[in-house]
Amino acid sequence: MSTQQSRSDAIYASLRRAILEQALKPGVKLPEDSIGDTFGVSRTSARNALLRLAADGLVDIRPNRGASVAMPALEEAEEVFALRRCLEREVIERLCRRMPKDGIDALISHVREEERALKASSPRSIRLAGEFHILLAELTGSKLLIDFVSQVVSRSSLILARYGRPHSAECGIDEHIQLIEALKNLEANTATDIMEHHLHAVEDRAKAHDKEASPDIAEVLERYRSMADNL
Repeated sequence: MSTQQSRSDAIYASLRRAILEQALKPGVKLPEDSIGDTFGVSRTSARNALLRLAADGLVDIRPNRGASVAMPALEEAEEVFALRRCLEREVIERLCRRMPKDGIDALISHVREEERALKASSPRSIRLAGEFHILLAELTGSKLLIDFVSQVVSRSSLILARYGRPHSAECGIDEHIQLIEALKNLEANTATDIMEHHLHAVEDRAKAHDKEASPDIAEVLERYRSMADNL
C-alpha cells in the first residue's frame, strides 16, 4: 500500500467516525485544505477520502461548492427506514437459517463494547449502535447485503443526526441483547418482531429540532486525527 493511500485511508476512517458519532453534523463544510492541513497531507489525499465518503452516502460533493456532510431531507426518512426494514428482515431470516459458528460470540462482544462506551458517556456508543446492524449483515457472508445495509444504516444515522430527538441508548442495547437471544435460539419470528419494533422506535425519533451551531471543523478533525494516531 502506498503512503498516499495509507494517509487517505486514515482520513477516511477519522472522518467517518466523526460523522457517525455526530461530531460533524449534516451540512457541515469539509474543506479539502483544512483536512489536508490537519492530517499533514495533500489536497489529493483529502479529496480521495471525501470521494469514498461520498460513495458511502455520508458526504455530498457539489461543483464549485466543495464537500459537506450529507443532509438527507426529512421526506427521505420514510423510504430509508422502509428499505432498511426489508433488508434487515432478510438478514434475520438468513442468520436463523445459518449462523456462523462464532457469530453469537461476535455479537455479544460488540454489545459489551456498546455497554462500555455508554458507561463512559462516549460518542462511540452512537456509532457502535449502527455498527451492530452492519455486523449482523456481515455474518450473512453476502457482500451485496453488507453493502446495502451499510449504506442504509449510514443514511439512517444522518437522518437521526439532523432530525432525531434524544433517547436512552440503554433501550437500544437492551433490544440488541434480546435480538441476540432470539438468534441464538433460531427463533426467526421473535427475532423479526424485535427488529421491527427496534427500527420503528428509531424511525419515530426522527423529528425537526432547532439548528445547532456549527462546530469548529479544525478542532473536530484534530481530535479524530489524534484518535487515529493512537490506534
